[in-house]
Amino acid sequence: MAESMAGLKRSHRCAEVSEANIGQDVTVMGWVQKSRNKGGIIFVDLRDRSGILQIIFEESDCGAESFEKAEKLRSEFVIAVCGRVETRSGAANPNLKTGTIEVRAKSLRILAESETPPFPIEENSKTKEELRLKYRYLDLRRPDIQRNIMTRSQVAILVRKFLAEEGFLEIETPTLIKSTPEGARDYLVPSRVHPGSFYALPQSPQLFKQLLMCSGYDRYFQLARCYRDEDLRADRQPEFTQIDMELSFVDVDDVLDVNERLLKELFGQICGVELSLPLPRITWKEAMDRFGSDKPDMRFGMELTDVSQAVADCDFVVFKSALENGGTVRGLKAEGQAGMPRKKIDALVEFAKGYGAKGLAYLAIHQDGTYKSSFAKFMTEEQLTRLVEAMDGKPGDLLLFAADKTPVVWNVLGALRLELAKQLNLIPENTWKFVWVTEFPLLEYSEEENRYVAMHHPFTMPMEEDLPLLDTDPGAVRAKAYDIVLNGTELGGGSVRIHQADIQEKMFRVLGFSQEQAHEQFGFLLEAFKYGVPPHAGLAYGLDRVVMWMVGADSIRDVIAFPKVKDASCLMSEAPSTVDPRQLEELGIAIVAENAEENTAENTAENTAE
Repeated sequence: MAESMAGLKRSHRCAEVSEANIGQDVTVMGWVQKSRNKGGIIFVDLRDRSGILQIIFEESDCGAESFEKAEKLRSEFVIAVCGRVETRSGAANPNLKTGTIEVRAKSLRILAESETPPFPIEENSKTKEELRLKYRYLDLRRPDIQRNIMTRSQVAILVRKFLAEEGFLEIETPTLIKSTPEGARDYLVPSRVHPGSFYALPQSPQLFKQLLMCSGYDRYFQLARCYRDEDLRADRQPEFTQIDMELSFVDVDDVLDVNERLLKELFGQICGVELSLPLPRITWKEAMDRFGSDKPDMRFGMELTDVSQAVADCDFVVFKSALENGGTVRGLKAEGQAGMPRKKIDALVEFAKGYGAKGLAYLAIHQDGTYKSSFAKFMTEEQLTRLVEAMDGKPGDLLLFAADKTPVVWNVLGALRLELAKQLNLIPENTWKFVWVTEFPLLEYSEEENRYVAMHHPFTMPMEEDLPLLDTDPGAVRAKAYDIVLNGTELGGGSVRIHQADIQEKMFRVLGFSQEQAHEQFGFLLEAFKYGVPPHAGLAYGLDRVVMWMVGADSIRDVIAFPKVKDASCLMSEAPSTVDPRQLEELGIAIVAENAEENTAENTAENTAE
């Protein structure tokens, strides 16, 4: 029978009790982690979000009634204990913050009983994630998950404090907005009072934060809830939180400066990592050429080498045809791996094919200077020597080559570089390598849509010196865009925005928008831009992703209180779910079964044939 806590007031959380409290009476409350009855004395580990505290029950101290209740205690019972703090009678537990003390109980109340949980509430649980997420409210009791969630809270508090001191205003933007088809899929919300019309849930507060700059608010930030209807990965969720900001009267250096200082504060306070400022910067082109990725992991070397010139006159058809078709030949050097078994090399070839390669050429340099290669017979000794020199190859090294269109080669070797680093244990632990990647391409060509699309969004400012290229060579235009990357993961990104009407109109034309289409989608922003727009720029971090790195979690789900799984469903609440037909009727929505549509189509086809 659950008891009331009337007349009781908690004096300390469990791990807040310390040696300084020895001899004092305390009242603690929490969940029973473990109970051990040693005959005449009962030891209980009491747990709350702060940690674990050992409680001792003896009938001579707590009385017969409380001792009887203590005998009934099981895991996850919720209890309140009044008692005196003492030095631990047994051996100290160095693994506990409270390992040198215990509380000798004077009274006990059972505030709530518990059934046997479906899995143990313990750190580093081996229970399958599906079961843990079904009972997420129990999973959230685990100390490691609680630490993650508390760290997330600390990060949010530090962000607010830092940005407020930098003159930013926290302003909320709407979450029921107009759908804009550019970018990822929107989650749509039907409107009851406007039948047939829909709101969208925001993928970001982009347009509204730009409007706030138009409105003179100068520096804005928000911990913004955002939504994207896209396929999920370990570091993605359909709903997520952005640390979102926008600044007026600034350029790239101003945005990077304030954000470097924010990162220094966050990682210093949370992780004890002292960042040396300014953080390194590399251009997008340099990142792709050196690492095959715009999210370069700079904790280890093994950079890509362009050997196109070195093999320009060879007869190896793979290299030759790639170069004749305007492509490139590039290589990776795996130091000391010349003896890698053929089976492992074949596995790397298959890995490369998964990233778009037609194959992977290799050359092993033996200790005696001779070569073992998949293509040596198609090249002269002089050509091979020139290739090895271009790769700075030494006896004992394994050289791997990809030849194709440049983006394919970047993609293949960038992925292969990371795979080899994992296999060869080249990635040092407890290392934090931040880098700004700047000057992204403004546009990328979509074969599917047969037009240029914005790499970031249509409001990104081109580099001033590239503005003439918008008319002649749009694909060569660089953007005033920047991403902050940590250990191969993009933590956030942003750009300087277009604030001149003529450049914005030209940008829309390049993207294939007619004037009518541009005004239909973004009319309210374009209208606002007629009334004096300051130069402005912004940046947004994925809060979940930042915290995931800080706590060393393998999945973003470990830092979100109630996450979704890969199909965007919640195993605990069983969302999404069907709704009452009356709700659909009010919204003017009808659900048509897929097979019914197919049957209708088949019947129509049959009737037409007859």
